[in-house]
Amino acid sequence: MTETARSPGGSAAPGGVWAQVVGQPAVVAELQAAVADPAAMTHAWLFTGPPGSGRSVAARAFAAALQCPDGGDGTCHACRTVLAGTHADVQTVVPEGLSIGVVEARELVRVAGRAPSQGRWQVVVVEDADRMTEQAANAVLKMIEEPPPRTVFLLCAPSLHPEDVPVTIRSRCRVVGLRTPPTDAVADVLVRRDGVDPALAAWAAAAAGGHVGRARHLAQDESARLVRKAVLDVPLSLVSLAACLTAADDLVGAAKEESDRTTAALDGAETEAVKASLGVGARGPGVAAASRGAGQLKELEKRQKSRATRIGRDSLDRALVDLAGLYRDALVLAAAPGESLPLDHPDRRADAEELARRIGAEGALRRIDAVLACRTALEQNVKPQVAVEALTVALRLPA
Repeated sequence: MTETARSPGGSAAPGGVWAQVVGQPAVVAELQAAVADPAAMTHAWLFTGPPGSGRSVAARAFAAALQCPDGGDGTCHACRTVLAGTHADVQTVVPEGLSIGVVEARELVRVAGRAPSQGRWQVVVVEDADRMTEQAANAVLKMIEEPPPRTVFLLCAPSLHPEDVPVTIRSRCRVVGLRTPPTDAVADVLVRRDGVDPALAAWAAAAAGGHVGRARHLAQDESARLVRKAVLDVPLSLVSLAACLTAADDLVGAAKEESDRTTAALDGAETEAVKASLGVGARGPGVAAASRGAGQLKELEKRQKSRATRIGRDSLDRALVDLAGLYRDALVLAAAPGESLPLDHPDRRADAEELARRIGAEGALRRIDAVLACRTALEQNVKPQVAVEALTVALRLPA
């Protein structure tokens, strides 16, 4: 029997692979029941929930439990290889670029059609399934409609909105809804699993709004804490048009710096590996092979450019979410003064109170709408500089 830990709320937290799934007891119970009882099992699952709720973590834990003879003890070869991403019968798709294309989806379908070679199931995990193009979604839909007997699809998406997951796919999946984990559960994980100081863990969990991955990043990386501070300093700095344009430059520049820093090492290693496989720089017979590989290098360069764009957009989107959270706090404080309501940024309460005083509830609401409009513009491929400059001007403080 697997040993269990105690959760902050006092109830027993699940052990084994399920210990990875933070603050989701109902979800864990549902998945454990499916593992234990074939009658409760189905061939397609859709994990939904807000960012940071642990959709892909729950899907990977479920995949490990399905392959494990003991339902996910966390110590056997099957569990360890699934969680490490090396199990032969668990395929995971994590889109590096802006979307999952039809070519990638067709390869996924081809793999899904194979019988398990080692495990009990052929499991396909698609993170960010909402990034599938229409053609890719149609290719996956055909497999979900007529799946092989031992194949399981685990799709992850932010919500059930048709823009995230087509109704045709959703209707053929069993939906598992995750919630934002409680901050005390996130802090407990940071302390137990990552050795973070309890005070820092509690601050990071609250600052991240229950987003496990971001809380860990804030707790372990001082530069991440500085970036967040710079973003949350923006609203009270927007006192002139010049300040608005400067803030826009800083926000876009910070996103580009993160993109450049993240992709530099990845791009170099990938390019060198492809060149080596093609024999670039070789003499004799290798020269012909290298010349034929020019198309592969161009395709790699295209994928790397798409990945860099996505990383930059994700970084900028985190900043926008933080800004919206601070204006939401101002709205709460302006609309319900004296009430003890939870804030998105409790450590910046003084800033939220000052914003509430200067712009009021209506002004805070208008600015939240402006942030959401900026996010929509970025999704529609408006140039970041243009979209963010329009935003900061809309956020300008009244004289």
